[in-house]
Amino acid sequence: MNRREFIATAAVASTGPILLGVTKKAEEKKPVIGVEGHKYECVHNWGELPGEFEWQTTHNVALDGAGNVYITHQGLKNKKGMDTVFVFDPKGKYIRSFGKDWHEGGHGIEIRKEGSEEFIYFSNTWTKTKKLVKTNLKGEQVWEKGRPECPEYAPRPDAKDATKTVTPAYNPTNICWLPDGGFNVGDGYGSNYMLNYDKDGKLVKVFGGSGKGEGQLQTPHGQWVDDRVKDKPVLVVCDRANARLSRFRLDGTPIDSTAPGQVVLFPAHAKTRGDVLLVPDLHARVSLFDKENKPIVHLGDDAEWRKKVLDGFKVRSQPKEWLPGKFVHPHDAAFDKDGNIFVVEWVSTGRITLLKKVG
Repeated sequence: MNRREFIATAAVASTGPILLGVTKKAEEKKPVIGVEGHKYECVHNWGELPGEFEWQTTHNVALDGAGNVYITHQGLKNKKGMDTVFVFDPKGKYIRSFGKDWHEGGHGIEIRKEGSEEFIYFSNTWTKTKKLVKTNLKGEQVWEKGRPECPEYAPRPDAKDATKTVTPAYNPTNICWLPDGGFNVGDGYGSNYMLNYDKDGKLVKVFGGSGKGEGQLQTPHGQWVDDRVKDKPVLVVCDRANARLSRFRLDGTPIDSTAPGQVVLFPAHAKTRGDVLLVPDLHARVSLFDKENKPIVHLGDDAEWRKKVLDGFKVRSQPKEWLPGKFVHPHDAAFDKDGNIFVVEWVSTGRITLLKKVG
């Protein structure tokens, strides 16, 4: 699809939301939402967390080859010693937890098979060290990385006082894989750069940076290599504060962006499965797009509910107000091998929803 066609998808979304198909009454615990071919039973509060643990602002999700589900959450300052990562089997039974070393920092998580073994890559946004960490599936550390060593992150003269220097912020939010075996890091809460690393963890490219123009980003919170067109993979960036999806060639050359606030509202991350692009949107919905990047359905989309959710963000700490079949703040989502979707929300008491595919 060319630049004009990609941007034109905004026109589809701007005519109004694709209505959510609800096949059970709203007050029932497991309503079915979606449209034909993409219908899901909502299983809210999935996962059996042991009594000695409690969720503290859930963030992201990844699955290993066996279908086990890994959830990150941000521990509170007054809860030192709490593990950051919890692991469940495919049925929601607790297996193990780890990650005390990056308590308060739990954010991005992705899992990749390298040779015969799987490894987890973490982006720990709010920790002072261990910004990027690679572990095995048991949480045993392979390596860690701190600030990037490159001109973009070097101290520089303060624009307001030349006698002082400022150090650009670095707070990475998510990681995705590159076809050559490397990986890409989005500095979503730092200086708004995208960073390409090779398979050995060496920094090879920095692009993006703060702004609203073509190729610039404001809170590149999540990203994914979209290879649905097999000979033309592109990097899709959830340019959250700009309320758009921005596309880049893998070398960092900008391609295009959707119209702000038209196709997506406040996109948090992206994944693909088959011909479908999955985008959890922090403004109370989970979106599915087809191969032409046109909306299939915005799951949970409800203007009145969204208005309530965004009113001071109070609802995120009021579980009794949460409605079956609706979302509060979807922060990440991932497909399993059967096409079910796990949705993890940015809410203070934690919330994981299994969207079980039923049609």
